[in-house]
Amino acid sequence: MAGPADMPFIERHEAFSVSYVRRGSFGYRVRGEAFELVAGSILIGHPGDEYVCTHEHHAGGDECLSFQFSPALVDTISARAGIRQGDIWRTACLPPLAELMVLGELAQAAAEGRSDIGLDEAGMLLAARFVRTVAGEKRALICRPGASRARRGDRRRAVEAALRLDDRASEPNDLDTIAAEAGLSPFHFLRLFARVLGVTPHQYLVRARLRRAARLLAEEERPITEIAFDVGFGDLSNFVRSFRRAAGVSPRGFRQAAKGYRQIIRERLAAGAVNSLQ
Repeated sequence: MAGPADMPFIERHEAFSVSYVRRGSFGYRVRGEAFELVAGSILIGHPGDEYVCTHEHHAGGDECLSFQFSPALVDTISARAGIRQGDIWRTACLPPLAELMVLGELAQAAAEGRSDIGLDEAGMLLAARFVRTVAGEKRALICRPGASRARRGDRRRAVEAALRLDDRASEPNDLDTIAAEAGLSPFHFLRLFARVLGVTPHQYLVRARLRRAARLLAEEERPITEIAFDVGFGDLSNFVRSFRRAAGVSPRGFRQAAKGYRQIIRERLAAGAVNSLQ
């Protein structure tokens, strides 16, 4: 596991890939652009691209689940989404988006043997949703190299704030307190966080809760109400509505999908959520 004291080095993507950041954070430098990735972000690899990963802002390193795809499989995924491959696989990364995070947690459950869905099937679902997200009407949500324009100290503030939010996602959090911990006014903190990480603090907090809910739904049999309150939602109807908008299915349907219910996988999860989480 790399940390701030480790010297970064140049690596090369050998295949098309989609990597889901499960925890921690790291910097990603590719094609002259710089990004900061945190839990829930998606890293996209394109064959032949040279890149550098850094861990200058977080001593704990990171943990990712990565899928690699052959050119033929990439063409198949793109064709099923009704688009041409184009430059979609040069996107570099995506910020934490709820519709991708719930599938990332489903894939992790498959990787750990906690789901009846096959790991290859989960990887295809994640890749297909990524392609639809980038090709659709969500280009404003695509990860921008805002970190390149931010000072190192400001990047550190944003990343450390995201790590704190992730650790305390189930607790009440308000903008004034989080901004004060970062040593900034609420207005400047809000702008800095969104500039560096591609989402607002509130969006990141809600999506961290949904990410944890997806994990618990896939691995536990506890009542859905209990899970909703456990991850930080104070209202069950709000949780169900938010989760359905992210996953395209209800929490109950997601749990059934994790158990291998193929009809839900084919008809709902594969199609993706219509609306992004605001």
